[in-house]
Amino acid sequence: MRLPASSGEWIDRSKPVEFSFEGQTFKGYAGDTISSALWGADVRVLGRSFKYHRPRGVLSLANHDTNALHQWGDQPNVRADVTPLVAGMTLTAVNTFGGLAGDKGRFLGKMARFLPVGFYYKAFHTRKLFPMWERMFRAMTGLGAVDLASPPRTTPKAYDFCDVLVIGAGPSGLSAALAAAAQGADVAVVDENARPGGSAGYQLGNDSARRRLLGELLARVAAEPRIRVLTGTYAAGYYKDHWIPLVSADRMLKMRAGSVVVASGAFEQPAVFRNNDLPGVMLASAAQRLMYRYGVKPASRAVLLVANADGYRAALDLHAQGITVAAVVDLRPDAGRAAPLARQLAQAGVELLPGSCIVEALPGAGGLCAGARVATLQAGGTPSAQAREIACDGILMSVGWAPAANLLYQAGTRMRFERAVEQFVPEQLPDGVFACGRVNGVHELDRRLADGTRAGSHAAAAVGFGSPSGSALPPEDECPSHPWPIVEHPDGKNFVDFDEDLQLKDFCNAVQEGFDNIELLKRFSTNGMGPSQGKHSNMNGLRILARLTGKEPQQVGTTTARPFYHPVPMAILAGRGFNPERRTPLAGRHDALGAKWMPAGAWQRPEFYQIAGKDRLACIREEVAAVRSGVGLIDVGTLGKLEVIGPQAAEFLERVYTSNYANLKVGMTRYAVMCDESGVVIDDGVVARLADDHFYFTTTTSGAATVYRELSRLNTMWRLDCGIVNHTGAFAAVNLAGPKSREVLAGLTGLDLSAAAFPYLAVREGEVAGIPARLMRVGFVGEWGYEIHVPASHGGALWDALMQAGKSHAIRPFGVEAQRLLRLEKGHIIIGQDTDGLTTPLEVGMDWAVKMNKPFFIGQRSLAAIGKKQRKQQLAGICFPVGYTGAVPLECNLVIDGGDIAGRVTSIAFSPSLGRHIGLAFLRPDLASAGSRVSIRLSDGAMVDAEVCATPFYDPDNLKQKEAA
Repeated sequence: MRLPASSGEWIDRSKPVEFSFEGQTFKGYAGDTISSALWGADVRVLGRSFKYHRPRGVLSLANHDTNALHQWGDQPNVRADVTPLVAGMTLTAVNTFGGLAGDKGRFLGKMARFLPVGFYYKAFHTRKLFPMWERMFRAMTGLGAVDLASPPRTTPKAYDFCDVLVIGAGPSGLSAALAAAAQGADVAVVDENARPGGSAGYQLGNDSARRRLLGELLARVAAEPRIRVLTGTYAAGYYKDHWIPLVSADRMLKMRAGSVVVASGAFEQPAVFRNNDLPGVMLASAAQRLMYRYGVKPASRAVLLVANADGYRAALDLHAQGITVAAVVDLRPDAGRAAPLARQLAQAGVELLPGSCIVEALPGAGGLCAGARVATLQAGGTPSAQAREIACDGILMSVGWAPAANLLYQAGTRMRFERAVEQFVPEQLPDGVFACGRVNGVHELDRRLADGTRAGSHAAAAVGFGSPSGSALPPEDECPSHPWPIVEHPDGKNFVDFDEDLQLKDFCNAVQEGFDNIELLKRFSTNGMGPSQGKHSNMNGLRILARLTGKEPQQVGTTTARPFYHPVPMAILAGRGFNPERRTPLAGRHDALGAKWMPAGAWQRPEFYQIAGKDRLACIREEVAAVRSGVGLIDVGTLGKLEVIGPQAAEFLERVYTSNYANLKVGMTRYAVMCDESGVVIDDGVVARLADDHFYFTTTTSGAATVYRELSRLNTMWRLDCGIVNHTGAFAAVNLAGPKSREVLAGLTGLDLSAAAFPYLAVREGEVAGIPARLMRVGFVGEWGYEIHVPASHGGALWDALMQAGKSHAIRPFGVEAQRLLRLEKGHIIIGQDTDGLTTPLEVGMDWAVKMNKPFFIGQRSLAAIGKKQRKQQLAGICFPVGYTGAVPLECNLVIDGGDIAGRVTSIAFSPSLGRHIGLAFLRPDLASAGSRVSIRLSDGAMVDAEVCATPFYDPDNLKQKEAA
């Protein structure tokens, strides 16, 4: 039911919003949250609990009502208490079987005695039955449904800076912002709520002076040009050097602050008594939010359980809104400083019951709250046997607070337990971090304002604005939190953690089983591990553990606070999905030729060239055939292209690569293998010597940037007399390969292309089609060929000239897939495919490229040690008979011997040139001899046999690189 309109409410009653929940249509208003709209429409059951599927309603209305999680289309686990209402929403409760009203899972509540704390650790572990239990529990647990077909949501990320960041826009936070701005600091204030003001906007106690004070505070903030306020945004975590991710509904703002003021307030804590989870039992602050923010009546007749002045103010607010206050039950023997407020209530006819407790909430129709059983407290703090029942449809709890100190803990604050306020307060703050308000143990409104002013002044002074003023306030003269707001009951159902349905007896049982450390208790019982992350349960859990173990709360301590403070949507973390792509200067030519693109690191490369009427495999095989019998042209401009120049250039390469380069002749090239310190292969390429002090070399496509960065780092340490230049983007490169490649190139260059003048593995500089070029005779694909490097701006002209010159020889462009098959026929490896993060050159047959007699190269010492040990795997060729038509393994299929894993396939394909399937595989050394047979397990579990073959499969004597060929 809605209350009459009042000033300051957050809803716009002129804008009704229609939505549906569990198949029924309801109406709310713009500015409502889902929970406030449903409560305003007299819907009391908003969800079901996780374990026992008990009906649950509003608890906090402060982002930890985790039993009110709803599914909205493809969005799971929408937090109803804080998610704004949107027209047309179609909502259903999560964690139900058959809907909210008819949830079949509610029978689990009757089985509670068979589901004690930690039962999932101890039961159902028989090997035979475990798969069945696992499937059952997976089906029964989990919140919400993920729609894998939903379109990806992209969100931006922004970056900002400020002198002082104030986290929390309550009274202390706003005071801090004003004080910091007054000293000249640029201030950003962030608050998770839709509007600033915090508790000053709803904890009024029917006191108009409090409302006026908030209005004045907000007006001063709005008039201060140095203050910007970010609402609907929460500080999700604290990272080094005051780096704070600020998360809103549609983006993450990464804020770097000079200093940080944490004014995050405190979480009101529930009392623990039987049936304290019934719909209608809520925190007093939740009721006040419903009334003052959303104009919603929290109950018609309420009983308040209090232990501080805030509870009496809540009772006055209820009475002022026309809600019957049946009784105020105070856990303390008297009202203390709230005595003037108590007198106002008594004069209004409200029954006051000091020194009493609520033993049990009484369920009525539909499991809703229908009354409270109240008893006086005896000397030992236990309820007396005589109890009375008070009819009500709402029980409001205001028994204490727990500081919202997650960010302080993450920042490295040392905390201490302060008995004067029954909470942990900062004892030593890190440099540049300040705390004020309730999180600092300061609760009364006027003191919070003063504490905020102090913190803001000190924060501004810490970054060079003015001098700090104000000192720490003395402790509160009355404790705002009760030390033991917990009532035992023989029938249980007195819940401590509403997320996980943890009862008081669960904690007793866990400690009895030996889980008497706060971190162990958390993991065994799952207290604080639900979606609210202990915001309403950690403090009571700590009190229970302290009493059971006879320790002080300071000795018990708290669990580790880790980011994130509130759950952050995955879409916010993922951001825009920004994936930079690089394309070579020839991309337009490839598109014109029908290229089908594939990613290769950050680059896009042609996978193959589509021919009309032919499928992918046919196109690739035709490209292979063109290279083997005629001539083909491939774009290799994605290779890393580096130069090292200087008197000690050769020495530098000697240290970086495993082979010898000091003795490399000018005009020649040599294969290059790079290892890391552990001897693992990390890159390969070709090194060409252009002069005594000048080398030009290539790296793998994906390794170019990493290799350049690593080489720069190494030479910074070594200080050799040479310079390194990265030409990767400055040069275009193509590989002209095939038996007719020399004929095609001869018409475009004046270079002598004879084998004597331009032998295999030589490098020459000259002109091709009038373009300055570097040419290397390399044979990655196993045919006579030339790798031609030219300035990037001339790449297109070079390609066009070669394609035109090759027309009479039926030249074909070929893509990455054809190149991979061609190199496989030659037994050449691809780094990252035929190697992994543990592969050494000794395991892939590169012993010949590792010169252990050199004084030093990176990884040499590790390889020396590895070489003395027995090898665990060896890369070898595998093949299937010509004409084989059975199933063929895929890459990564396992080699099995005697029931154990004995290797894996790294590359495999059908070779048109050889008429059979060939591949490479890591094998146990005793299986790697040519002629052996190995068994490979296919993806469906079937086994096939393959023969171990010598490599290269094609042209084993390398005759294709010789003049006679």
